[in-house]
Amino acid sequence: GRPWADVEIIKPYIGGGFGNKQDALYEPLCAWCSTQVNGRCVRIDCSREETFVSNRVRHAMRFHIVSWLRKDGQLVARKVECFSNQGAYASHGHSICAKALGSFAQIYPCDHMECDGWTVFTNRPAAGAMRGYGMPQASFADEANIDECAAAVGMDPLEYRMKFIMPKDYHDAFSGNTNYFDSFRACLEKGRDAMDYDRRKAEFAKDTGSVRRGIGAASFWYNTGVYPISLETASNRMQLNLDGTVTMQCGETEIGQGADTAYAQMTAKAVGLKSYKDVHVVSCQDTDITPTGLGAYASRQTYMEGFAIDQTGRLLRQKILAYAAEMLGCSAEELDIVEGNVVRKESGAVEMDLSHLAMTAQYNPVHSEHITAESTATIRSNAYSFGCTFAEVEVDIPMCKVTLKRIVNVHDCGSLINPALAEAQVHGGMSMGIGYGLSEQLLFDEKTGKPLNNNLLDYKLSTVMDHPDLEALFVENAEPTSPFGTKALGEPPACSPAPAIRSAIYNATGVSIDTTPITPHVLYRAFKEAGLIHDEKEGD
Repeated sequence: GRPWADVEIIKPYIGGGFGNKQDALYEPLCAWCSTQVNGRCVRIDCSREETFVSNRVRHAMRFHIVSWLRKDGQLVARKVECFSNQGAYASHGHSICAKALGSFAQIYPCDHMECDGWTVFTNRPAAGAMRGYGMPQASFADEANIDECAAAVGMDPLEYRMKFIMPKDYHDAFSGNTNYFDSFRACLEKGRDAMDYDRRKAEFAKDTGSVRRGIGAASFWYNTGVYPISLETASNRMQLNLDGTVTMQCGETEIGQGADTAYAQMTAKAVGLKSYKDVHVVSCQDTDITPTGLGAYASRQTYMEGFAIDQTGRLLRQKILAYAAEMLGCSAEELDIVEGNVVRKESGAVEMDLSHLAMTAQYNPVHSEHITAESTATIRSNAYSFGCTFAEVEVDIPMCKVTLKRIVNVHDCGSLINPALAEAQVHGGMSMGIGYGLSEQLLFDEKTGKPLNNNLLDYKLSTVMDHPDLEALFVENAEPTSPFGTKALGEPPACSPAPAIRSAIYNATGVSIDTTPITPHVLYRAFKEAGLIHDEKEGD
């Protein structure tokens, strides 16, 4: 019941969001509690056990897919049903289910599609935004079905993808996305070469014992942001400091993903500074000071904020060059900013550095000016991100154990602003994808509904002991709609590892698994049904 002007939110540096911080859950409660204790600070602290069931979890989804094929494997028609477990309360239910379903018609285009989705309330923890926003679930189901389509027509699953995956120039009318490059095939070829796929698959086909090796691949579709076109905005403010550096503020936030570094790099390029070290990014956002932004989610920040940085950078350049032209008695069109200096376009001669210009502008008794620029960009475009995962596994059939021997992620996320940060993002997403595929599962007592493993001992997060070396590769096709050629990378790395692991198990054993995580319990039932193992005590 308070007016907006009464509320100020100051965001400090925080760790990864992964979607859970997108909902305002505890902050309003803390604020209200503070009003009840005469304005003193209030902190709400959850135990680890409470965190598992009181914060958002990933939506569990059940898919039913029917694909009709021609003899050459061409998809004639597909019917997809999705049932999404919302939990006890509503969060991002319908939008996540819709994004998951929306991927099917795009990654493997088919003229005749029928997709139906339901979000279902259950007596489970509320599900919300989680890294990938429905795509890890959809990727697992879709890629598993594609593997079986390939098997039905006797094709290698990688060759099937190369033949039927989204082509260059594909356009989606709803999102406005266009595939400007043959990115899928470029990523698949790069992963194929890196894994030596053909040779290793032929070698693994000779395994007939109780321990067998397999290799598999899976692709993913992703777009930047959640919404269709014309619903995204980003704001930005820049000021030229007296030492020639630039202070930049924006509403999109640093949550451990390296956004501040990327913003500094883009600002330096937009203005014409020597280095990103000449940019001060004011990251601790304060709603009384900072320009508004739509937030840190949906793999949108680098792409969306890039428009605002480019636009504001050009405005700041214009003001700097206009003042420089006044000082030099020439037209602004004759000047440029290069490496933090005002230079003559024609000769490249350095006239002054930005520090000299800023000091002159600030203390000029005739024309004093504090040089700043601010703007809001309305983004009316969207962008596809593409990629794939290749996985190699060793399956101990009697032990129902899968060992991940090698895994490679390949991404086309446009031009890399910061390759080191990009690789780190991919490594983190791969780790989450491995856990999603092999071990992570929140269990409940079927009679009481109580959680059985809401702690970090019994909930099996993947660790470095469960990982081989995490390999990240990139195909850099500069996105034409982006001022810096960038597109999404935050969530995509988590989408395809699980179906790639599933594909490798399928290749090793011939057994089709239809659920995640693929635990020993799941493998035991599947191997037993397939006749690969026999329980001698079954008759007792």
